[in-house]
Amino acid sequence: MDPQRPISAGLELKHLRCLTAIVDAGSFTDAALDLGISQAAVSRNLLALEKILGVRLLHRTSRTVTPTPAGVQILARARLLLSGADELVTEATTGHARLHIGHAWSAFGRHTTEFQRRWQHSHPETELRLIRHNAPTGGLAEGLCDLAVIRAPLDLKPWSHALVGHEDRVVALASDDPWARRRSIRMDEIAGRTLAIDRRTGTTTMNLWSGTAQPAVEYTHDIDDWLAAIATGRCIGLTPQATAAQYRRDGITYRPLRDAEPVAVHLIWRRRDPHPATHTAIALAVDLYRERHAAAPTDA
Repeated sequence: MDPQRPISAGLELKHLRCLTAIVDAGSFTDAALDLGISQAAVSRNLLALEKILGVRLLHRTSRTVTPTPAGVQILARARLLLSGADELVTEATTGHARLHIGHAWSAFGRHTTEFQRRWQHSHPETELRLIRHNAPTGGLAEGLCDLAVIRAPLDLKPWSHALVGHEDRVVALASDDPWARRRSIRMDEIAGRTLAIDRRTGTTTMNLWSGTAQPAVEYTHDIDDWLAAIATGRCIGLTPQATAAQYRRDGITYRPLRDAEPVAVHLIWRRRDPHPATHTAIALAVDLYRERHAAAPTDA
């Protein structure tokens, strides 16, 4: 054997499929029937596999076929490889049958459940999956999703994007904080507190305070870290209303923040080869945010 030639050279999936079919069916004849090929082809593929691997894989008698010790090990690996190959084909051929929407914190906030329900009702042919990924693009740059919900300040130029709505800001407090008894908090009061900020995916920056008075800052790493820091009472947080809708936690109270600009909510996607359902998803999100805005004056 050529020492420079990898042992896997010449190994084909059909060799592995024949091995598993023989063991599962219990005979070469039945394996051939299951695979839709001749018994001779089954035998050739098994012999080729044994030659490539340099080991005998099956004990054969006139009545039974059983794996050798080496065959048991190879059979287990063969099943894994075949399963992976089948998944690869499925992903490639049905990729557009799924729509992955990424987000860093809170998907569509209070609209999330309604978005999922309407999508399932109107587009059952395209499975919707929401993925939380703690990255500035919600997993889009990492290739984990087709679209991403973005609220944090981000340079949108590298991406195609659409504004779907706005969300008011709220203050997150420990439930035993004196402010938790108030109906709302003013923006200028925040400068006297310590503020929890997620620099990676959060929506709060020091640009919100144009004057010299700014709050002290404690940096956190993700939404769970942010909530844990606030629950201790040592700091507070500013966040879009979506966070309050998605993360109702014991020990955390949310109160409206007055005098603050709302947070813009964008959907972003790759410019090249967008998912066919991209604009359908955008239209649904826009409708939900518009409906909520129209209903806001009559909300209880």
